[in-house]
Amino acid sequence: MATGGGRAAAALGLILLVCALRQEAAAAQRYNAIWSFGDSISDTGNLCVGGCPSWLTTGQSPYGETFFGRPTGRCSDGRVIIDFLAEHFGLPLLPASKSGGDFKKGANMAIIGATTMSFDFFNSIGLSDKIWNNGPLDTQIQWFRQLLPSVCGKDCKNYLSKSLFVVGEFGGNDYNAALFSGRTMAEVRGYVPRVVSKLIRGLETIIRSGAVDVVVPGVLPIGCFPIYITLYGTSNGADYDRDGCLKSYNGLSYYHNALLKRSLASLQRTYPHARIMYADFYSQVTHMIRAPQNFGTIFQFS
Repeated sequence: MATGGGRAAAALGLILLVCALRQEAAAAQRYNAIWSFGDSISDTGNLCVGGCPSWLTTGQSPYGETFFGRPTGRCSDGRVIIDFLAEHFGLPLLPASKSGGDFKKGANMAIIGATTMSFDFFNSIGLSDKIWNNGPLDTQIQWFRQLLPSVCGKDCKNYLSKSLFVVGEFGGNDYNAALFSGRTMAEVRGYVPRVVSKLIRGLETIIRSGAVDVVVPGVLPIGCFPIYITLYGTSNGADYDRDGCLKSYNGLSYYHNALLKRSLASLQRTYPHARIMYADFYSQVTHMIRAPQNFGTIFQFS
């Protein structure tokens, strides 16, 4: 999504997540660990454990060149948002959960291509051949649970109550799979309640495991993505908004986020001891499109 990602990612990460925490009176909070779940926006190498697949462009130059000096499996030429968040809280960069090692300061379960829904869902709607990734939300939660005995023994709820959880974004790849397969917008919008409900159930599992501070990002404005504009662009000016983005596709993202926010409010009432924080990726990416100069002179939305 971005080249010259260092300054842009730093700005985006701190704006979205740290500010979200401050709004919830958590600015002075110190965490013993960060636990991250998600897709390519957050993956720090899970898909490349044991070596990147030969077809994976993120395993090749110029990915990773501005910070690590080599590809790491991150979808960036440097760091990703979760890296900047870890640095902000004085924690080491999160290791990929499948890499092995010491996870007492946290781990990253995110993996490129991850969906909210499991394979069974995509199989039920005739899209099983479009899902190549084996790391949906439920699977990532399983990976997380498998790490816990070596991290916190029998006192995990207390340990995890002092950790920060970042869950998402989730949903983007669910909709990508359907839209790129030719499903109508009406059909895909019909999947949104099921996707959001699945995400909420996953969050409940995480909270019941002991999580207290949980950040949940919404999806991005996909109607502004070059791939969507290229594939689904029209000659009708009414199909575009003031930013040159496709209205109907951004409408899908907006619908997902609106339903997610309502669902998170309900979840917060169910678990009043938790601090459930929505991170508004949609609005911040819109700001980046309108004023890219504010996010680094070499930022490109491409």
